[in-house]
Amino acid sequence: MFSLSQRVQALSNQAITFGLIISAFVILTSYLQLDQQDAFLTPATFEISNATISTRTSRYYGSVNGKPKENAKLSFDLDTDLSPLFTWNTKQVFVYLTAAYNGSKNPLQQNQVTFWDKIVPTKEEAHLQLHNVKSKYAVWDIEDKISGKELLFKLQWNIQPWIGPLMYGETVGNATFFIPESNDQK
Repeated sequence: MFSLSQRVQALSNQAITFGLIISAFVILTSYLQLDQQDAFLTPATFEISNATISTRTSRYYGSVNGKPKENAKLSFDLDTDLSPLFTWNTKQVFVYLTAAYNGSKNPLQQNQVTFWDKIVPTKEEAHLQLHNVKSKYAVWDIEDKISGKELLFKLQWNIQPWIGPLMYGETVGNATFFIPESNDQK
């Protein structure tokens, strides 16, 4: 007959195989549920309003060798519903507001910066109605001027499941704003 170690090995191999099959089933069903809710084809829409962008030039706090850098801060209102992104396998959704602008040195190069982010842990908290939110991050660039540029805003998301790979996407609707030239030098 089989020895004890062979029986333990056969039992553990079977347990690992069943665990992998169950994990694959969970990943597949949660992806199909997101697809059925049209989370990928028609994602949530978002609206940014009352956006004010202020820029400031500074030679301190992050500048390199005394070269001036520009800081851009954003204040905005945001309205979006991310509830279609939640399934029974969703742990949380990480949502972030990004802006893209063309570079000064190379107009074909598109720079992308993040102004704000939030972790949405439950479906009940997925409807975001934010008023007068200040950007978490001061966007700055030493090599390229941000002022005088047109920013294209996108609200992007990342679904973090309990089991399976991360899923990325962005909401429908883009907002475009123009950053005024900064006049102050420090």
